[in-house]
Amino acid sequence: MLPGRISGLIEGLRADIASAATSPFRHAPYPLAHSLEYRGDPGLFGPGSISWRVIGDPASFIGGIRALLIQAAHPEVVAGVGDHSRYREDPLGRLSRTSAYVTATTYGAMPEVEKAIAQVRRVHRVVSGVSSRGIEYDADDPGYSAWVHNALTDSFLVANQTFGIDRLAPAEADRFVTEQTEVGALLDADPMPTTARELSTWIEGHPGPASSPEMRDAVDFLVDPPLEESLKLGYKLIMEAAVATVPPRIRDILELTRAPGAILAGRAVAAGLRWALGSSPSWHLALVRVGAPVPAGRFKQPLPVPV
Repeated sequence: MLPGRISGLIEGLRADIASAATSPFRHAPYPLAHSLEYRGDPGLFGPGSISWRVIGDPASFIGGIRALLIQAAHPEVVAGVGDHSRYREDPLGRLSRTSAYVTATTYGAMPEVEKAIAQVRRVHRVVSGVSSRGIEYDADDPGYSAWVHNALTDSFLVANQTFGIDRLAPAEADRFVTEQTEVGALLDADPMPTTARELSTWIEGHPGPASSPEMRDAVDFLVDPPLEESLKLGYKLIMEAAVATVPPRIRDILELTRAPGAILAGRAVAAGLRWALGSSPSWHLALVRVGAPVPAGRFKQPLPVPV
């Protein structure tokens, strides 16, 4: 009886952590609700890709926050967010929509990928203006799209290599970067480096980043978003882990400092999330859709749609 009771308590704890960790992402429709209607469609990548492995690991939580920080360091990009986004009024909605875009383009069948890209393009059509430093911006500009796309690719890769369960070999890291150019190309992002080294060098040496009022607003928001109290400690550790991996020049522009022990804490949080969540259920769903083998023990959450 006692071992069974302990097991029940552990499973209850696991379920509570999983529910809390995923609750901020439930504020937009699930983008793969009809994915099983496209049986056999591998989407952009497919089951043999590096992208399914990397983005399916909970380390991508840290990568997502890192990407938002780096994106905010570009005055024209962050001006577009500040001027045209409702992230202050609807922060969890915007977070959920961003997560849905990544989910759809990574794990969706091609009709789901195309729908996600079309939604972004519709939004981008009205995102234009002048930044605080007097430079015109347009969300459809290939250079600004490249900053957003490349920051996301680099951040998922860095998070995987720092906090992930399976560190990629150099050739695999390059393959991930090349795979991700398939997403960027759908939004006309240019340039897009095709190796991990070229990508990190491009990010670190880019002339665009600079301080701006919109950057400071975005960073303040990311440092202390309106989350439930039960989530704040875990989020703080994720944020500090993300900050610790931002290139020093960009971290200085963001006016952030690397906290002692942030990398170790980030690894502990990623391990805890991996224990509670397993790998992405959207990855699991995509494997079912294409009829690929499902790795034993990898997935702990239920499939997001009935089979």
